[in-house]
Amino acid sequence: MAEAEKQRVRPQYRRTAVWHAHSAASGAGRLLKHWLEDRGSLTARLVARCHQFRVQKLSQQLAGSLADEFAALGLAQRTRVHQREVILRCDGVPAIYGHTVVPLSATHQQWPLFSSLGERSLGSTLFSDPLVRRGDLQFARLPSGHPLMQRIYRELPELRAYQSLPARRSLFWRKGACLMVTEVFLPAVLQLPPAAVVNTINRKQQPALAQLAVSLNQA
Repeated sequence: MAEAEKQRVRPQYRRTAVWHAHSAASGAGRLLKHWLEDRGSLTARLVARCHQFRVQKLSQQLAGSLADEFAALGLAQRTRVHQREVILRCDGVPAIYGHTVVPLSATHQQWPLFSSLGERSLGSTLFSDPLVRRGDLQFARLPSGHPLMQRIYRELPELRAYQSLPARRSLFWRKGACLMVTEVFLPAVLQLPPAAVVNTINRKQQPALAQLAVSLNQA
């Protein structure tokens, strides 16, 4: 495509995103900004805000690296990588779309659990391993033409009403090898109850659940 034609492409149809060091690039409001900038475990934060947390694995396979990620991975050109895609669900509601890529040069010794995660949380593994070091966060607002947005639309067609979504990504390093995690924040994140509310409900339910268990044992 000629340069003049590229300039005429409407922003929402572009297939790449521009990543920045500041969360303002995501266009997120004040409440979502707190989620984006938190460097702790996103999995732990989601678990604290729902009764049932689930990792729904969409795919884990060899795939081509995206046009806006290969350089950040230290690759000289677009090439094949190990790819994992998931949706993190809170009480059945999709809250986060996760996209992880690992260069083919990484060995099993460097990332030993990646290939066997299944529907376990990658975040839990990363934040519990003392050998893992996290790099800087980068932020963007993904246009509808971005490959990750297209995958989200396929899995969650109800989100086609959104022309863009906020995202962040960062590199994780272990024994000299990196992997990149990109997290796209879906609208339902802002509807999750505060952790204190969930904990209060759980405490109130405990006596009833205990009595139910007694009744079942006596039946």
